[in-house]
Amino acid sequence: MRKVRGAKAKKFAKQFLSLINIEEVPEITSKLEAVATLMRKDRQFRNMLTSPSFSDEERAGVITYICQRLNLPEEVKKFLNFLGQEGVLIGLDEVLKYVIALYMEMKRKVKGVIVSAVELSEAYRQKLIDLLKEITGRDVELKYEIDPSLLGGVKVQIGSTMYDLSIKGQLGLLRDKLMKG
Repeated sequence: MRKVRGAKAKKFAKQFLSLINIEEVPEITSKLEAVATLMRKDRQFRNMLTSPSFSDEERAGVITYICQRLNLPEEVKKFLNFLGQEGVLIGLDEVLKYVIALYMEMKRKVKGVIVSAVELSEAYRQKLIDLLKEITGRDVELKYEIDPSLLGGVKVQIGSTMYDLSIKGQLGLLRDKLMKG
């Protein structure tokens, strides 16, 4: 079994998206992320799906069981079997990252994380969403986290771009300026 990265993972992600209804992507990917997490955490489970000591038929049986338990469509089962036969099922988590990224691009959405010192009010959250939608030109799907060490303000991460508007971040910038003279 070999890891799948970069262009190859993206190619598998595109194949996956061509197989299923675009509206089912969030539900299916969340279920498959649970499978990928279990593969990372449980060596025996990972070995059942990726070890060459198991035959394709045995692997297909495990995949069929998983798909039945998670109520996944037949197309997903076929796709997982295909990844198993290609010897890249170990890279399911990497493929899923590309699936989500491509899906968000297709839906003209971006994912982001808002970290604040305290719980944000619904009105403030909506203002942030509206502002980020204006900046990115896309719908924004946000995850909220609390980090009391920020002292106040927020940190916003959209993709690889970070906006640090926290007191802690601003004090760090001020310290750097003072040290430079």
